[in-house]
Amino acid sequence: MHLSKRTTGLLTAAALALLAGCGGAGVPGSPAGPGAAAPPGRPHTTATAIAPDTGTGPLPGMPPTLDPRDVYAAARPGRLSPAVRGFPSRVYVPNTLSGTVSVIDPATYRVVDTVPVGKHPQHVVPSWDLKTLWVTNDQGHTLTPLDPATGRRRGGDVAVRDPYNLYFTPDGRHAVVMASLDREVVFRDPHTMERRHTEPAPCHGVNHADFSADGRYAVVSCEFSGELLKVDTRRKEVVARLALPFAGAMPQDVKLSPDGRTFYVADMMAHGLWALDGDAFTTPRLLPTGKGCHGLYVSRDSREMYVPHRGEGSVSVFDFARKRVTKKWWLPDGGSPDMGGVSADGTVLWLSGRYHSEVYAIDTRTGRQLARIPVGDGPRGLAVYPQPGRYSLGHTGVFR
Repeated sequence: MHLSKRTTGLLTAAALALLAGCGGAGVPGSPAGPGAAAPPGRPHTTATAIAPDTGTGPLPGMPPTLDPRDVYAAARPGRLSPAVRGFPSRVYVPNTLSGTVSVIDPATYRVVDTVPVGKHPQHVVPSWDLKTLWVTNDQGHTLTPLDPATGRRRGGDVAVRDPYNLYFTPDGRHAVVMASLDREVVFRDPHTMERRHTEPAPCHGVNHADFSADGRYAVVSCEFSGELLKVDTRRKEVVARLALPFAGAMPQDVKLSPDGRTFYVADMMAHGLWALDGDAFTTPRLLPTGKGCHGLYVSRDSREMYVPHRGEGSVSVFDFARKRVTKKWWLPDGGSPDMGGVSADGTVLWLSGRYHSEVYAIDTRTGRQLARIPVGDGPRGLAVYPQPGRYSLGHTGVFR
């Protein structure tokens, strides 16, 4: 979700009325009907040949799923990849209005470094191979690479247009930039970030995504037009478009259930989760959670999902088996919990305080607030790193 400074030219009167709840605004679209196909005839550019694909089974090149009943089985406590075992445990917080990343030592709850980055950093994103942290500077049109061994910059910024958010295909072949204002899903080289393919997005405000269990497609949220897209991974093409059945819907984070059957989509204006059958891609149902529902983070045992609500200063705990909220934690002094992640051992949920220039540490066993840590202005998509897992799908850390 973008700050109003980023979207001044796109604001409408209705969106301004909602500013306190969403922290930004977008352009109302003209949603297609549920499951409508994207318009044909879009230009495509690819720089690499793709091997023949039968269209069935897991995405070729994707690491095999460890447990067919749980896509997050590789992200249990203690299962750190050899690639990250030497990295110090840190929390990296991009401060959009300060143009910096605050680096927190989770053992002391103190900021130990402040790294200057580009203009308007939105997310800190672990690379597919786990070796680099990319800071998405959307207004600066750059990515800043950080070295997780030191917490400092690794070379200069890389020119990438409108990088609101960043993902990686499950086979590691492509980085995927969500170019929100350009209305594009851009496939790039995962190391050099050279553009390989540009897919026009037939909606407004592409921002978050997650991939199916077999890696063959992603569900992408469009916050400004209240829609979802289905993107074929191998074809790098939008294959379906779905309007959410709620006036003023503003979808945010997307997360696949552990069993791979359901995509959950946080919606700031509908104040809950959409439960979507990704394969059928038909009209989802709404599950209320709280005001300003934004981020989605799976517990280390894959039983629950933490859902922060920046509009009311709370976190709902969603039970996957029961398909409902079973607990709700309130920050004792209020706040605006936005995006974040879970500690490597699963005991602490870290969330940025979007409108309060702070970060919250919450005990996942009790819901008790452990710390409120002052950081820069406008903290957004913080990354807890390192975390267990074999590879990263991007965003603030989606590991499988």
